[in-house]
Amino acid sequence: MIRSVLMVCEGNICRSPLAAALLAQAMPGIEVGSAGTHALTGQPADPQAVELMRARGIDLSGHVARPASSVLLRRHDLILVMALGQRETLLARHPFARGRVYRLMHAAQRDVGDPYRQGRAAFEAALAHIESGLREWLGRLRPASHATP
Repeated sequence: MIRSVLMVCEGNICRSPLAAALLAQAMPGIEVGSAGTHALTGQPADPQAVELMRARGIDLSGHVARPASSVLLRRHDLILVMALGQRETLLARHPFARGRVYRLMHAAQRDVGDPYRQGRAAFEAALAHIESGLREWLGRLRPASHATP
């Protein structure tokens, strides 16, 4: 059973905080975190990400970027990355995570584009891809987390 999910992107200020916030809202019974392969450690979420989540009633103002460390990867049952290159980076650094690291858009075999410094339209496109990928994973996660004894 999946009890915890770590969302990973590059800097941990755009895509992974968005994905983590949406998954946490959809599945309050599981632990959800986010991190970056090359995190802008200590930085808040990008203002565009904060604004998009605020429009959905989610507060990202307290987000602080952190690196995808061995400790974090060991603590989570499932690690979802935004891009294939991030999966490769994580597995090269942390081979013990093999079998638990997948792209968010695994079924579509697509990356979620990085909207960093590209304006609102890029953030909205990334968010649409994140929501699409989350729909896929929610279908897999919900039955296990809502199973009756």
